[in-house]
Order: sequence, then structure tokens, then C-alpha cells
Amino acid sequence: MDPIIILQAGVASGTVLLFATVGAIFSERAGVLNLGVEGMMLIGAMSAFSVTVATGNGGLGLLAAMFFAGLLALLHGLVSIHFQADQVVSGLALTFLGVGLSLVFGEGLSKAGTITLLPVFTVPVLSAIPFVGPILFTKQSVMVYIGYALVPLAWFFINYTRPGMHLRAVGENPTAADAMGINVYRLRYFYVFVGGTLAGLAGGTISLAISPGWFSELTTSGQGWIAVGLVIFAQWDPWRAAFGSYTFGALRRTILDIQGPTIVFGFANPFYYNPYWGFFLQMLPYAFTIIVLIIGSREALRKRLGAPAALGVPYVRGERGH
Repeated sequence: MDPIIILQAGVASGTVLLFATVGAIFSERAGVLNLGVEGMMLIGAMSAFSVTVATGNGGLGLLAAMFFAGLLALLHGLVSIHFQADQVVSGLALTFLGVGLSLVFGEGLSKAGTITLLPVFTVPVLSAIPFVGPILFTKQSVMVYIGYALVPLAWFFINYTRPGMHLRAVGENPTAADAMGINVYRLRYFYVFVGGTLAGLAGGTISLAISPGWFSELTTSGQGWIAVGLVIFAQWDPWRAAFGSYTFGALRRTILDIQGPTIVFGFANPFYYNPYWGFFLQMLPYAFTIIVLIIGSREALRKRLGAPAALGVPYVRGERGH
């Protein structure tokens, strides 16, 4: 096994998690918890693949993925923001709805044949940097480079712009934000939509850049749930989200690759001869996600981790304590 190839593939896989995680960060920074990331990703993957099959244009496929996943997110916004329903229940229902809709409208797509994937290219000069260059800048999809740009832009927007300050105010103290003239409801709807579009972009990236042009109910493979856990791991920070996403991407790729060869580093590969070890390895990322979610569900720990104070709390104008 070549560690550079594994890390290179891990960065590509981690880009999917990065888009979904940053999208969830925007939504949660506004105070709206959305556990429907998996469903929105599947809608995005289905939309991107079907539109690309119909038009032959991957760019239109990605736009469709973002649009339809964003619409699905707005449904969650309507239920949780307007009707003040429990955001956990609404998010879970959104996942079931997204999975169901993607399978109904995506029926037969697995037999649609292969499609032209998004372009892959190497960045001159940067690709020549020892060790780092071959991993980050050699034969990577255009979506990977978009991911590189997204992280500093999202970080700068959240922390150093006036709209970012409004975003943080709505998530921390919506009552005070409302008193300052900030439209809490409108901003929450907007950032829920933004989170949905990025989750859809993550799904579209799987269909058009990571996997060899296919769609099925196994397309996302639970990556939406990993993204939900990564938000807490990242403490709602885009840079930490990038670290966690690429680390998980490399871990998932290592788990797949380590089960193939009979000999690893000159020794018999126990994961090849005992498939149960492979199942155990595949379970680890999801076990980590569950642990992170359990930790994040405790209010005291959430405060220590830096969670937005109003996360998951419906805002009712005129009521105190929000």
C-alpha cells in the first residue's frame, strides 16, 4: 500500500464530508439543528446524477443537487422555525423523506450507464512540493480544489464579516439580535437553505467526482451522519471541520485498502484472513460519530465545546429566555 495514494484518495473522500460538515455548521451557527444531512445528500446525489445523464453537463447536475437539497432543507426550516417543532424529530423525518424520495425518483438510475465525471487536473508548481504536492494537488477533482477554497472563505465570513456577526448573534442570542433589528426568522431560513445546498453539493460530489458515475441507496453510505458528528468534533469551526473531514476520509480509504492485500509491510494481513476484523474497522467511524453525538447532547459539555447557545431552541418573538 502506498501511503501517498491512500492520503490522496482520502482527501478526495474527505471533500464530501467537508461540504456536508460546513453546511451543517452554517445551519447550527444560526441555531437550527438539522439531522437530515444524510437525506439531503442522497437527494443531491440523485439529482446530480439524473440531470447529468439527461443533459451531459456535470455543472448543471451540481446546481440541481444544490437546489433540490436546499428545497428539502427549507421544509425542515418550515417545520422547525415556523411551527417550532422539535428540531431533532424534524431532522430525522427529513432523512427518511430524503432517502425515500431519492429512491423513488432515482429508480433505474443504477442502470443508466456511466457518465462523464467532473474534470480532474494537477496544479503546476504546487504539485511538485515534496509529499504534500502529490497528495493535495496531483490528479484531484475540481471539487477538491473548491473544498480548499471553501474552508478559509467560510471561516472568514463567520468571524470577520458583518453578515457573519449577524449569523453568530442569531445562534447565540436571537432575542438580542431581534432587538438590534436583525430578522431572526429570515436569517435562520437562509442558513438552513445554505446548509441544504452544501449537503446537496456533497451528494453531487459523490455521484460526479468520487464514485465512478452511479447512484443507489448505498451512495452516501452513512456519510451524512458522520458529518453531523464532525460538526461537534470541529466545535463549529471550518478549519477543524477540514481537519476532521480529511482525517475521516483517509481513515475510510485505509479501512477499504487494508482488507485487500494478503501481505502488508511484509507480514500476513490479519484483516484479509479474518473478515470480522474488517467489519470491526468499518464500524469505527460510526462508533466515533455516536460517541461524539452523545457527548454533544449534554448541555454542559456543549457549552464547553462552544456550541451556539440557542442551538435547537425555537425562537418565539416576544418571549424571554431565547
